[in-house]
Amino acid sequence: MPKVLIVEDEPLIRLLLEQTLEGFEDHGVEVLTVDNGLDAVEMIRAERPALVLLDVMMPKMNGFEVCSFVKQQLHMNDVYIIMLTSKGQEQDKLKAIEAGTDEYITKPFSIQEVADRVAAALKIRI
Repeated sequence: MPKVLIVEDEPLIRLLLEQTLEGFEDHGVEVLTVDNGLDAVEMIRAERPALVLLDVMMPKMNGFEVCSFVKQQLHMNDVYIIMLTSKGQEQDKLKAIEAGTDEYITKPFSIQEVADRVAAALKIRI
């Protein structure tokens, strides 16, 4: 059963993302959530999700640090990371690429775009 981890410190955005991914449960996808970067690293290490929706600006550890740690320290290159952020500057995108992100979506984002990208990454037809 593939797992998707939502890492978002804003409760309303986290809930919106959870609701967006509810339909994936019909395809055997388990949705997990955490609200900070430190818990994200521990959850990724323990659960090894197929995909992570990762906020950038979070307490304890930001998304750039989480992504870099997962990809470079834990060597979990098979974990697909989609960063979701309000940081849309070119330098932020470059920083995300350097950290190892697979995709970068700026907020406000389209729910359909997120669902489509998750489906494509997991190779699921929705």
